[in-house]
Amino acid sequence: MERFFKLKENGTTIRTEIMAGLTTFMTMAYILAVNPSILSASGLSWTSVFLATALAAGIFTIAMGLFVNFPVALAPGMGLNAYFAATIIASQGTGNPISPAMGLTAVFISGIIFLILTVTQIRQMLITAVPDSLKHAITVGIGLFIAVVGLKNSGIMTIAAETAVTDVEKGTFTNLLSFETVIHMGDLHNPSVYLTIVGLLLISVLMVLRVPAAFLWGILGTTLVAWLTGNLPTMAENPTWMPDFSELNFWHFDFAGVMQVGLITVVLTFTFVELFDTFGTLVGTANRAGFMKNPEEGKKRVGKAMFVDAVGVSGGAMLGTSTVTAFVESSSGIAQGGRTGLTAVTTGICFLLSIFLAPLVALIPGSATAAALILVGLLMMQSVKEIDFQDMVYAVPSFFIVILMPFTYNIANGISFGIVSYVILALLANLTGKSGKKYDIHPLMWVLAVLITLRYLYLGAG
Repeated sequence: MERFFKLKENGTTIRTEIMAGLTTFMTMAYILAVNPSILSASGLSWTSVFLATALAAGIFTIAMGLFVNFPVALAPGMGLNAYFAATIIASQGTGNPISPAMGLTAVFISGIIFLILTVTQIRQMLITAVPDSLKHAITVGIGLFIAVVGLKNSGIMTIAAETAVTDVEKGTFTNLLSFETVIHMGDLHNPSVYLTIVGLLLISVLMVLRVPAAFLWGILGTTLVAWLTGNLPTMAENPTWMPDFSELNFWHFDFAGVMQVGLITVVLTFTFVELFDTFGTLVGTANRAGFMKNPEEGKKRVGKAMFVDAVGVSGGAMLGTSTVTAFVESSSGIAQGGRTGLTAVTTGICFLLSIFLAPLVALIPGSATAAALILVGLLMMQSVKEIDFQDMVYAVPSFFIVILMPFTYNIANGISFGIVSYVILALLANLTGKSGKKYDIHPLMWVLAVLITLRYLYLGAG
């Protein structure tokens, strides 16, 4: 292990690496409960998603450790799993319903695109094309989107059945009148609501006290309260201690359906969001671990990590889960001293072993995972301080990204409006010279702006 992972060269030991790997697992383990909870709403079975989550996280995290010697773990990403479920659910009742198999196919295709972009180095070019403020706005917008999903799932946020909207046909939309309100506070006597509030308080307190794995302990604490109050979930499925791999949705694809329904926008959204999400996580953790002190070596290692991450996207879809991505929670293991791939291998082994814990994970109520979702949104909101709100050329597109993702319940809408508005505003600023500085509009931004405009003109908002 010394020779393979270069422990001495990286100033670490086997014990330190194993402890760091366990710490990373503890901070990420909530995904084992949250991901099945989210994706099962889209029509996938809880058991199949649990197995896919544990296997994908285990296999690709170990791959990251063995092939890149990088202390970063991968698992199905928050935000894109919510987008996956929301896209399928929103399509039901329309003329072109999207099945779970189509959704997984879209993820698989995005992974292939991702792999091509990585191998050809276009991925780095795309990241350079989008201004930093817009990248951070995407993170913030997804954070709010996730928080809204958590608020909905918990019952804290409810929708009023106003007279003007009760007769609206399923799958259609209507404008709100000036006096109408839709979103309201839920009933605090509802067990789901008060359990979520308990979860929010528990996780928040643990975060303030800087307790490692605050999310995991908060979820477990909420589950204990649910048990004491007689509110543990009853499931239609009964997971067993011995995993039944026949439940796994392996290669559950529908390529013909994707072509028929036209999921181009969904595929591009998965690809686009994953580009920035992974890049930020990998570069941030590489900096934290000190790999970027040697820029050339750091860039090479991050490039290899991007390749494994890209394979993980399609690999995860093959196993039956939404987009697999590098987890920012990996920084907790790095903070514990993790510096090599042995940290990632340890985390991956823990995920593989967790497939024998399905009955325990199934006891976790949706309220506990909803609380985690809301506070994951908080962590992603922290990027708001990196947005340049003093410069309107950056501020306006960033604002559109942030508000349109949660309020239109669509990540693609936010990104689309942000890109098009930036190209227009930057062009006007450059032509008039009023701003006193030159704004860079990368050629790829022009291409994206044209494609987005055509999409909304000819395909509609969707």
